[in-house]
Amino acid sequence: MVCSRHQLGRPRQRVGCPRQRLDLTQDDREVTVRRRACRHLDHEERAGVSRTDYLRVFAVGEFSGLWTGALLSRAGDQVARVALAVLAYERTGSAALTAALYALTLVPSLLGGPLLGWLADRHPRRELMIVCDLVRTVLVAVMAVPGVPLPLIGVLVFASHLLESPSRAARIAMLPDVLPPAIYSTGVAINQLTQQVMSLVGFAVGGVVVAVAGAGVSLAFDAATFAAAAAITALFVRSRPAAGRDGPGRSWWSSTTAGMRLIAGTPSLRSLLGLALLAAFHNIPEAIAVPYAHALGLGTTEAGIMMAALPVGCVIGMFVVTTFVPERTRLLLMAPMAVLASAPLVVSALRPGFVTVLVLWALTGMLTAYHVPANAEFVRIVPNAQRGQAVGLASSALVAVQGLGVLLGGALVEWAGPEQGLAIAGLLGLAASVAPAMGWFRARAGQATQGTESAEDGPVGRRSRR
Repeated sequence: MVCSRHQLGRPRQRVGCPRQRLDLTQDDREVTVRRRACRHLDHEERAGVSRTDYLRVFAVGEFSGLWTGALLSRAGDQVARVALAVLAYERTGSAALTAALYALTLVPSLLGGPLLGWLADRHPRRELMIVCDLVRTVLVAVMAVPGVPLPLIGVLVFASHLLESPSRAARIAMLPDVLPPAIYSTGVAINQLTQQVMSLVGFAVGGVVVAVAGAGVSLAFDAATFAAAAAITALFVRSRPAAGRDGPGRSWWSSTTAGMRLIAGTPSLRSLLGLALLAAFHNIPEAIAVPYAHALGLGTTEAGIMMAALPVGCVIGMFVVTTFVPERTRLLLMAPMAVLASAPLVVSALRPGFVTVLVLWALTGMLTAYHVPANAEFVRIVPNAQRGQAVGLASSALVAVQGLGVLLGGALVEWAGPEQGLAIAGLLGLAASVAPAMGWFRARAGQATQGTESAEDGPVGRRSRR
């Protein structure tokens, strides 16, 4: 949506900026302020994101606190996943039990959004994050105690990762309140870029830590990261009242169904979630890298490099999109990028070589950088009172479809072979992307129309027509 002075042809109506959602008044001084603010944002959007924007984001103390706490928690979790896998295998010698314990670090993400996301709306978000981190500190510290039975460790792992969902929902929901609109998208990009980099290096670093210090010390390190995250949040993040305190009588079910209705009943939110869920197809290469490498006559090392191609491409894409592409252009490119992200997978039908496969998978990763503006816009559109619940539901849906995508990719590879199976998955991704992409364009057109009408019907617009 653009400022009304770009929508209206008459100079007398060059007032206000609907994108900022500011109410027009008769006061000429307020009109002047809005004109200046609108010109300022227009200049920033045309220029994209500069190095100064990144510095401005980290200059916000609350963002630095949120980002550092999330980084510490993520680092501790990656080290703990390696430690738990090593601990389970050393005690049981069973690959199945090791995989089952590792799965307990992932399954709670699927359940936590619907079950606990509403907490981020009904309670102060800063305090919720602190409580979750402190409880997780105790749970992980108990795991680090020598001799704790493996079944108890499984229960503690599940409970600890279940608490990650409301904490993450609160952190994401708080971000628009912490950052000014002009640098909010940059803050989202920094968070997602950090997560991708941590995914790339976390397991490698975790393996070294566990090999040097042992599983118990590594779990103690994880507990310490949660304690540090809680302390940093308490020191740097300002307390705010609960965003959606509708009364103590509102049940979990009513909060959850209200969030579902909000997403399903808002065209822009529905389309954005649909674009995000296309990750079910885009992440398939990581799941089938080993059989694909085997089909090419390659070994484990090459399979690992192939698995890294997608996240490396995603990191590059995020940096390019957020640094060189203006925000308005990102919102326009978002749907085409989501559609085209599946196209490189279709080329697998031509049986390309190892290097070409790496380039194609990295290209898919680069195109998935559309998730940065999609996530930022989703959180920005959701009303503050329901932001935590909506973010929790969307996060759980994303985890669910990624799991289903892995199953789909495995079935297609089993049925048609690695190259043909991945190509079929790419075709399915292209077909599935059409509806949410068209829905997003229609939603954008509707928002632009509403913005034009609100500008023309505002007090100044009415005054100019008289």
